[in-house]
Amino acid sequence: MPSGFDQARFEEEPVIGIIRGVTRESLQGVLEAAIAGGLRFVEITLNTQNAPALIERAARDYSQSLCLGAGTVLCRQDARTALAAGAQFIVTPTLNDDVAAFCRDRQVAFFPGAFTPTEIEKAWRARAAMVKIFPASRLGPEYFRDIKGPFPEIRLMAVGGVGPHNIGDYLAAGASALAVGGSVFSPERMDKRKFDLIRTDIEEFLLAVRNFYTRIS
Repeated sequence: MPSGFDQARFEEEPVIGIIRGVTRESLQGVLEAAIAGGLRFVEITLNTQNAPALIERAARDYSQSLCLGAGTVLCRQDARTALAAGAQFIVTPTLNDDVAAFCRDRQVAFFPGAFTPTEIEKAWRARAAMVKIFPASRLGPEYFRDIKGPFPEIRLMAVGGVGPHNIGDYLAAGASALAVGGSVFSPERMDKRKFDLIRTDIEEFLLAVRNFYTRIS
């Protein structure tokens, strides 16, 4: 598995936090809330103002507790900038062949977005660590079950509209990982320093994941 990304640790609790729009002033509080809630993998999206500097600071101060990635990576230069800042995995909204090749060459874990069966298969063949299905809420858990029928080997991550109320449905249908984003890491919460709410919601999200795996073990 690519260096810098702990696959075994991710499989134990396969949840990525998507942080979009965090500021320099709120970064510490947001990351500490994520850690306190139990989250171990987070991405900072590159369409966040000063994203490379934020990733660099987060990697410097929290690398012992968090595996940090870069999201909304749109081109090879974005990926290069993110890795230079300290990102350990790359997430893209769609499959970008240049970014995929860049990540393969450097053995960096790569999570491309896809929607249709053709896009999903192509993304997996580009050696994705997992294929991000976004927006998952538009398709629902049964779509994951349908995709896993002809493609049982493809590892899928559900992104968009996933919460404690339907986590079990997505995992039971074949999702290998989940993401939690704007519903928890909202700009309003981050700006107003509502870090306790962020921590509490992460705890609830992760508890639902643990409860699912406990039931099936």
